[in-house]
Amino acid sequence: MTFTLEPSYDDNPRLQDLVDRLRGYLRDELLPYERAHGITPESPLDRPTLEGVWKRSRELGFYGVSLPPELGGQGLSLYGLCALKEELTASGAALSHSVLGDLGGPLRVGSVLRYATSQQVERYLMPVIRGERACCFSLTEQDAGSDVRRMTTTATPDGDGYVLDGKKVFSSAAPFADFAIVVVRMAGEDETYSAFLVDLDTPGCTVLDGEIPMSGQRMEGDLVFDGCRVPAANLLGEIGQGLRIGIGRITLNRLLHCPSLIGAARRAWSLSVRHASTRVAFGQPLLALQAVQHKLADMATDLYAARSMVRETAAKADRGENISVEANMCKLFTAEACFRVADQAVQIHGKAGLTRGHEVEQIFRSLRMFRIVTGTTEIHKNAIAKGLV
Repeated sequence: MTFTLEPSYDDNPRLQDLVDRLRGYLRDELLPYERAHGITPESPLDRPTLEGVWKRSRELGFYGVSLPPELGGQGLSLYGLCALKEELTASGAALSHSVLGDLGGPLRVGSVLRYATSQQVERYLMPVIRGERACCFSLTEQDAGSDVRRMTTTATPDGDGYVLDGKKVFSSAAPFADFAIVVVRMAGEDETYSAFLVDLDTPGCTVLDGEIPMSGQRMEGDLVFDGCRVPAANLLGEIGQGLRIGIGRITLNRLLHCPSLIGAARRAWSLSVRHASTRVAFGQPLLALQAVQHKLADMATDLYAARSMVRETAAKADRGENISVEANMCKLFTAEACFRVADQAVQIHGKAGLTRGHEVEQIFRSLRMFRIVTGTTEIHKNAIAKGLV
């Protein structure tokens, strides 16, 4: 397939139709709505606004599109999902994270469906898939990030249930979620971890405002558990499966973050071309300067390499093959390459690219985060070496 910054999928008519319809929705509905209401990536997220996006996206067939048809999805492949995720961030839409259900929606719960009982699916997961409820995933603690086995939040058996105590941080979607999937250590056990479905209005559970990351996006919260009693029916999977549920999900997430980063970098490239075409210096547009042309060439080459890696790995996952090494390679390379693109975009924009509130400046801050978020560069290198050697 010939490389273009805005990709086409002529060899896959179904995917091309989805991409075309998504581009139309973003261009004709979501972006005008955001402009009319002054919504930016740093705007506080309120539940009514998000529910409106969930409902409309579900009507159009995008919300949970990768889920099987029996669960209301279209069974879209990971390859296709990556294509849609790139389009979302390439559009520059601030609410792009809510169109497919990345933030608190179907993509958050899809990976745990195989562990859930029929009652859990009906009570917790199907309402999320329908866009009626939202959830968050809580694994990280203040002193247990990359080394999750250092977690101190515990579950203590108590009659026909469990009592949770501890604190989780950096839980995406927590500010507007209805329940959380919480991974904890079993009290009195050093290496036994389990996952629970916890309603966030349960006595003993408190949702706190999380730290605002450098991207400025207000989508994280902290969960405090102080004698929070959870019924045994809310155990997700079996005792001891907590890390399998949590880390297994993270491996796939590392791959699925990549197309979003590529889309953001693609947006930065497009903005750079537009700026270089209209900005005149010394009697000619910046785009006429060889130095600027070389930057744009380097940026496009990084995008081509990252997209190629992600597509190949997604196709491998669709074939049912193990991608634990490749997912780490994709996240490592894509996070570094897309940040290089953003850095060059700032350079091309000059002082404007350093101005708070400029779109390129916001993309730069967001992409810098992903050299740490969902695994640092160094953690990915460790995982790649371990997997190969």
